[in-house]
Amino acid sequence: MRITRLHSIWQAVGKLVLFSIAVACAGAAVTAQEAKITVLNPTGDPPAIQLRSLAERPASLSGHPIYFVSNTFDNADKFCHAIQTWFAANMPSVKTVYRDKKGDDVTDDPDLWKEIKANNGFMVMAIGH
Repeated sequence: MRITRLHSIWQAVGKLVLFSIAVACAGAAVTAQEAKITVLNPTGDPPAIQLRSLAERPASLSGHPIYFVSNTFDNADKFCHAIQTWFAANMPSVKTVYRDKKGDDVTDDPDLWKEIKANNGFMVMAIGH
């Protein structure tokens, strides 16, 4: 008799738990039907890409300084300095200049571009990793 009573109590608790879950789900279903949100695509619509040709290859590097420009990302400066060392050893007549670009790789640096253009220089942009 005692086992039967315990079994009945557990059955009642089980039914109460199931009823509570059903009520909670019904409430959530009603809330889900009432609340609607608009979601936008975070990728958006990219603009059309304007194709540009590569710069013409110069006939000679003589008389033109080569600017090695680092965007200050990890190890970009080491890369630039290694190329400068190669030029010093293998092409000593070519002047090389190292510069750090202001900001990151997508930020404009008009002062640097003016300097390179004013000196009729060439540029190698190092984006390090």
